[in-house]
Amino acid sequence: MPHASLTREAVASHNKPDDLWCIIDHKVYDLSDFVDAHPGGSVVLEQVAGTDATVAFYNLHRQEVLEKYSSLCIGTIEGEKSEVLVPKLGDLSPVPYAEPLWLHPQFKSPYFKESHHELRRRVRKFVDEFVTPEAQEKEKDGSYISQGLIDKMAENDMLAMRLGPGKHLHGKMLMGFLPGEEFDYLHDLVQAQEFVRANARGFQDGNMAGMMISLTAVMQWMGNAQLKQKVMDEVLSGKKKMCLAITEAFAGSDVAGLRTTARLTPDGKHYIVRGTKKWITNGMWCDYFVTGCRTPKGFTVLLIPRQEGVETSLIKTSYSTTAGTAFVEFNDVKVPTENLLGEADNGFTVIMSNFNHERFMMCCGVIRMSRTVVEECLKWSNQRIVFGKKLIEQPVIRAKLAKMISHVEANQAWLEQIAYQMCQMSYGQQSKLLGGPIGLLKSFATRSAHEIADEAVNIFGGRGITQSGMGRVVEMFHRTYKFDAILGGTEEILADLGVRQAMKGFPKSML
Repeated sequence: MPHASLTREAVASHNKPDDLWCIIDHKVYDLSDFVDAHPGGSVVLEQVAGTDATVAFYNLHRQEVLEKYSSLCIGTIEGEKSEVLVPKLGDLSPVPYAEPLWLHPQFKSPYFKESHHELRRRVRKFVDEFVTPEAQEKEKDGSYISQGLIDKMAENDMLAMRLGPGKHLHGKMLMGFLPGEEFDYLHDLVQAQEFVRANARGFQDGNMAGMMISLTAVMQWMGNAQLKQKVMDEVLSGKKKMCLAITEAFAGSDVAGLRTTARLTPDGKHYIVRGTKKWITNGMWCDYFVTGCRTPKGFTVLLIPRQEGVETSLIKTSYSTTAGTAFVEFNDVKVPTENLLGEADNGFTVIMSNFNHERFMMCCGVIRMSRTVVEECLKWSNQRIVFGKKLIEQPVIRAKLAKMISHVEANQAWLEQIAYQMCQMSYGQQSKLLGGPIGLLKSFATRSAHEIADEAVNIFGGRGITQSGMGRVVEMFHRTYKFDAILGGTEEILADLGVRQAMKGFPKSML
């Protein structure tokens, strides 16, 4: 912490390699012992020795670099105060368009109440304090989520919240203040968008995404009440992990192409499952697999525990291995018939009704991440000096930013509207009426992400393709936004779904 009041003249006298001070944002830093450890080498520091290096620093670095090396700060310039606003953990960003409009006091929303604001505050503080540090660490080394973080989320009912509203939340006091019965899809939107702010796309899926898209099927469709409760208790407490195993090498969006088979034993008490699954999120470390199988008369969904005959191997994709993306082999695995979800040979109903919430969650994520990229570009455009001007002073940059902002705000407005409609509908009504709109939103949101990622890389230049420093968030987004365009149904499939669903209600009188 600063402990002295110094003059600019005094700082100017410390201008040698072994006695090197500089000024950044009206604070004085003694870099004499840091010169040899500087990641960028000693020469660049010698160039600013004894001077005000504020413009040079922010032309290259994030504010967090100063926070990391705060111990090097020895004082402040006499009569001057810091100009850079540093938000505290959990604070809203002061950057324009960095937050949805409903979070700004000068704007109003017909959707969000005080409980939504309070949930946002509490989840953001939790994410900033616990999730983001681990997410960044795991993203770098590719290791899986820690049991400690899973336990913290379970203690706060965050695992249960991420499944959306429902009876599984009743009787709980979420985050210490919100009765589970009052948790709606707008609360769901809030927590989903806050978790994404950890800015680590691989960890985003590694953070129990498999559970979010599989336990819901167990809750809705498992007939054995005792087994269902057992599995729910195990998974929501974090003691067991679960994933969805539908996709195969021969069957992605075309679920009808599945080749994994399940045949009944002669006594009718078990299924014997044989086949493979591919690109299964969290599959490497899960205890349960909600698995789609081909049966003689159709398609059947089974809950398969990890056991002898279940083998998983890692698939490396464009994002980090912390997602635990797996190739799964079922080699004559014996599964009790009580593990059936829904009806035998009618598994399409189970899977298709489960897609809505998954796609809604993906929309929340990619739209929030797109907004973060807009924030990064706005900050960089105000920091970066090119040809003697800030980037923001160039009309071509402002045009790019306008385009990006427009995409984000349009998508957020559509998302909030859909969330509100979900609050007014039953699970069945959502499946019937909102499958198309959610599909269209996901398709458009990922097309928007494509445009935003492209513009952002051009704004950041070489830093936009560098996995460290100023452009690392942009590089990560540009490298990984396609996961949202493919997982849960590709853009083309979902766009077509939206139009086909609309045509079902086309009035004959218009023909």
